[in-house]
Amino acid sequence: MDLGDLAARAAALTRDGRRALLGIAGSPGAGKSTLAAAIVARLAPGLPVAHVPMDGFHLADVELARLGRLAAKGAPDTFDAGGYVALLRRLRAAGEDVVYAPMFGRDLEQPVAGAIPVPPAARLIVTEGNYLLLEQGRWAEIRPLLDEVWFCAPDPDVRLARLVARHVAFGKAPDAAAAWVAAVDEPNAALVEATRDRADLVVPAALLDSPSPAPGGRRAAACGS
Repeated sequence: MDLGDLAARAAALTRDGRRALLGIAGSPGAGKSTLAAAIVARLAPGLPVAHVPMDGFHLADVELARLGRLAAKGAPDTFDAGGYVALLRRLRAAGEDVVYAPMFGRDLEQPVAGAIPVPPAARLIVTEGNYLLLEQGRWAEIRPLLDEVWFCAPDPDVRLARLVARHVAFGKAPDAAAAWVAAVDEPNAALVEATRDRADLVVPAALLDSPSPAPGGRRAAACGS
């Protein structure tokens, strides 16, 4: 299996001419965003495709502070799961001129509304996030809206090292980054890993641990990715 095989499988979801939604799930630091961007870049020359990350549905810090959940940012209850479900339904309906999706701005560490336009011509929507296969609460409504869900399974040591390095790159001191990973990201990872069996395809470590660079770099910030 290589990136070309994955891109071909993704493109095949649109073979009947209708819009298809592909989900890419996995633990924090698993390489979901990089893989999604690489597939979009591979297909874009010949297939109208859009990349809509789940991370745009992070609750804003002001709301997390009000809820007393700022220190748990990235956990399932720190997202607007219902809003994400509503967006997927709009994208599935494909009846509107343009659907605008939010993104998570890494410079602000906050969600930014209306940042990703999805044109009506888009035949494939690639969405990625930690909790696409979760069966709790509103998250359980996501899987039926997606044509396929792939699960990223990198080497655990590589994932952890990459995750700590990412937090450092986004401004945390190394010790603080390691502490955040241990206290927040890894409990979330255990929750995500338990959903692996619900995926249509497990993307192996051999592909994820040395992913192809995606043009334009990573759009989403460290939390929840």
